[in-house]
Amino acid sequence: MSSSRAAVLTTSPGRLEIHRIDVDDPGPDEVLVRTVAAGVCHSDLHFMQGVMPYPLPTVLGHESAGVVEAVGDRVTALAPGDHVVACLSVFCGRCEFCLSGNPALCLKQGVNRPAGAPPRLSLDGAPLTQFLNLSSFSELTLVHQNALVRIAPEMPLGPAALLGCGVVTGLGAVFRTAAVRPGESVAVIGCGGVGLSTVHGAELVGAGRIIAVDTDPAKLELARTFGATDVVDASTTDPVEAVRELTGGGVHHAFEAVGLAVTTEQAFAMARRGGTATVVGMLPPGEKVSISGLDLLVEKRLQGSQIGSNQFLVDIPRYVDLYLRGRLRLDDLISGTVPLAEVNEAYDRLTGGGVARQLLSFD
Repeated sequence: MSSSRAAVLTTSPGRLEIHRIDVDDPGPDEVLVRTVAAGVCHSDLHFMQGVMPYPLPTVLGHESAGVVEAVGDRVTALAPGDHVVACLSVFCGRCEFCLSGNPALCLKQGVNRPAGAPPRLSLDGAPLTQFLNLSSFSELTLVHQNALVRIAPEMPLGPAALLGCGVVTGLGAVFRTAAVRPGESVAVIGCGGVGLSTVHGAELVGAGRIIAVDTDPAKLELARTFGATDVVDASTTDPVEAVRELTGGGVHHAFEAVGLAVTTEQAFAMARRGGTATVVGMLPPGEKVSISGLDLLVEKRLQGSQIGSNQFLVDIPRYVDLYLRGRLRLDDLISGTVPLAEVNEAYDRLTGGGVARQLLSFD
C-alpha cells in the first residue's frame, strides 16, 4: 500500500479536492506508475459540472505519462523504470472487438478487480471509484497492464501525456475512423486540444483544404499553426454557408470536436454529396441529433469515433517517433503547466477559453 496526493471529485457539480489517498499494491495484471504529467482535458469538466454521470467519489484524470514503479507477476511487457503513456482505451484482449482489430470498442472484460477484492484506490479506508480505469490526477496510479504503452526514454513525458487521449483521438479520427486521403477537403468544428489534433492530422495526411471552425479568434489563429488553410469564426458568420462557399459545395470530411447536437448537425450539413461527418466530441446523455433524410440519398454519412478508433499500442509509439523527428508539434498544444494543487484554476482557464491543453505536473 502506498500513499499519494490526488484530485478527488466528491460531489457533482463540484470542484476537485486535493486529498492524500491510499493506492494498493499491484495485482497479477496491474502496474503501479508514478505520474510525471497529466493533461487537463475538457471531458473531465463534463463530470465536474454534472453533465455526465459517474459514481462518486472518484479521482479524475485520464491522460497521463509517467514511470513504472512496480508490476504484478503476470506483467511481462513492462518493467520498473519504463517510461509509459496511459490511455483510457484499456482493452481486455479477448472480446470480439479486440479480436477483430477494434480494441477501442473493447467490452473491458476483466480489466477491473473482481467483486469483493480490495479497491485499487481508497480514501480514509473507503473505496474510491477509478475514473475511466485510470484516475490520472494522482501522484501514483494503479492500472491494468493493457492501459499502458512503453515509449522511448528520450521522449519528454510532458508532451507524451497528451498522446493518451486528445492527440490519439484527433489523429486517429483522421487516420483510422475517417481514413482521410491526400488531397481531400476537411472541416473541423471546435479547436480545443482534440480539434487542433484533428487539424494537425489532416495536415500530416496531406489533406487539401483544411478549414478550422470556432468562435474563439485565438484558437482559430492557433489552428493555422497546426495546418488550417482557412478559418471560420462561427460567432460572426454561418459556418455551414462559409464552408460551402469556400469549397464549392462542401467538404469530403467534416469533424465535430465540440460535443453538441447543433455542431454535429452543422458538420453533417458541411459534408458534400458522398461526404462524411465524423463526431469526435462527447455528446451529453439524451442529446438527439436531427439530420435531413434526403441527404442520405446522396450517400452522405454520419459516424462516430471512439477515441479515434485507436490501436494505441501501435499508434502511440509511432506518434512518439513523429514528435522526435519534428513532425508532430505537441509542444505547441501546451498552453501552460501547473502543479496538482492548482487543478481547479486550470479548469477555470479552460472554461474561459483561449487555451488548448494544460498540463498538471507532479514534481
